[in-house]
This record gives sequence, C-alpha cells and structure tokens, in this order.
Amino acid sequence: MLEKKTLESIVNEITDNYNNEELFYLKSGHCMPNRDTIKHIIMGLRQLMFPGYFDDENLNKTVPEFFVGHNITKIYNNLHCQIKAAFMQQAKDNANENEIEERTTDICAKFFSSFSHIQNLLLKDVNAAFDGDPAAKTKEEIIFCYPGLFAIFVYRFAHELYNMKVPFIPRIMSEYAHDHTGIDINPGATIGEYFFIDHGTGVVIGETTEIGNNVKIYQGVTLGALSTRSGQLLRNVKRHPTIEDDVTIYSSASILGGETVIGKGSVIGGNAFITESVPAGTRVSVKNPELSFSTRGHHTDSELPR
Repeated sequence: MLEKKTLESIVNEITDNYNNEELFYLKSGHCMPNRDTIKHIIMGLRQLMFPGYFDDENLNKTVPEFFVGHNITKIYNNLHCQIKAAFMQQAKDNANENEIEERTTDICAKFFSSFSHIQNLLLKDVNAAFDGDPAAKTKEEIIFCYPGLFAIFVYRFAHELYNMKVPFIPRIMSEYAHDHTGIDINPGATIGEYFFIDHGTGVVIGETTEIGNNVKIYQGVTLGALSTRSGQLLRNVKRHPTIEDDVTIYSSASILGGETVIGKGSVIGGNAFITESVPAGTRVSVKNPELSFSTRGHHTDSELPR
C-alpha cells in the first residue's frame, strides 16, 4: 500500500490538474458516445450488408423482409442514442435537447435511406478485389476474409455520417477499422466506385483526399498532407492529393499535398515520393538501388561490402 502522505500528494496533484483544465469536466447529464455500442453497430451493419457471413442467419431459412426490418430496428435504436449523445456533448452549455432530438431523427432517416446505395458500392468493391487479385479464390473469401474490404466497408458508412456533420462517431468507426486492419481511412476522404486495397497494412488516406473510380492501391501507401505548423488554420482546406480514375499505386508510395493530382490511368511505382502533379497516363518509377552480389563462401570482414 502507498503511504498516506504519498497517496494524498498524488491525489492532490491530479485533482489540481482536473481543476486547471475544463476538458476533464463533462457537463452534468452529458456523456461521450459509447465506443462498445458503436462497435456493435458496425457489426450489425456488416450482418445487414452481407447476411449469413457474420451471423447464424441464412436468407434461405428466413423471410428477407423480416431479416432486414429486424436488423435495421436494432441498429437504429442504438445509433439514434449515440448520435444524440454526440450532439449533446458537442453543444455543451448551448445544448437544446428538443432541437438535437429532431436533428438526430432527421439524420438517422437520411443515413438509413443510403443503405441500398452503400450496399451497391460495396458489391462493386468486392468485384474490384476479385478482378484485381489473382490470389482470391472466390468473392465469398473476399467478403469474409479481406481486411481491405472491411476497412472500405467501415469507411463507406462513416463517410455518410461525416457528411451529415455527426461529431465523434465517424472517427470512432474509422479508428476501429484502423485498429483491426492497419488501414487508416479518414471518414472525410472522398472515394469513388470499384476501389481495391491489396494487402492493406500501413495504408493512410487523409481527410481531404479525393479518389476516383477503379483505383487500386497496395500496402504502405500514404495519401497525405505536407507537414506544416499551421495546424488548425488549415482546417477545411484541401491538404491531401487527388487521385483520378484508373490509377494504380504500388507499395510504400507517398503522394502528398492538396495541389497534387495523379492523372487518369497513371501507375505510381513502389517507394515513389511525389509532391507534384502527374499527367494522365504517366508511369512513375524509382530507379533500383545498386545491388552487390557475391557467391556463397566465407568472407572476411574486409571483403564484405560497405
């Protein structure tokens, strides 16, 4: 056990920090959205989009209308509560519960109305993965196993909420996918149809990135911003690149800057570092470093290449 004096000192120091920083005090009656509940919402959305893959339900053994209605009702009840909590926390002392309730209901109606469109986008993403990866045996394998598709799935729903100005929740969703896949897609990014992330680990797609249709990227790709000390002054300013249709970006390439445009049909080679625009149809590659080869055998330290 800690000595009484030591414990009192620690308690007083932390309490002083609480008193000196308003961030530690949530308004009475307000709370942050519940991360575990949002994870359950993500799982519910996945079951709805791909029935039978992630639960015990089988559309052959149930009425599809009942399956859809039952799952939407469960998701709605949880999500409505979380969106309302997010808006209440964002508004703080200016919160008007009746107005927030009305706004939350309107957002939920628009969000759920987008589900059919999102499902069609996801099916195109599945096709992109199947067409783009010779290692894929079936489309079912892609849906059930591929981390890239899971990250894109979460992004497509989070992006809808982001566009509706819902605080906290889109980022919680994207960070859940990031944690599980190593793929970091900011919910503010704009991504077109038929999108494929191969392997995926280490991919970063920034908030103001714009990606066209039929784009394929590999592991370790960064679509990022140029470093700056301006911070919050650049909020709502385009900081990340634009990738036009039919572009392929190979592993560990970095494309940075809000004015950088990768033209339609271009191919960006692995390890490329790009901060300027690339015309349509361009192939960008990095020269191979000089390699040194030697036959097997014993080498003294003086014989080894430096």
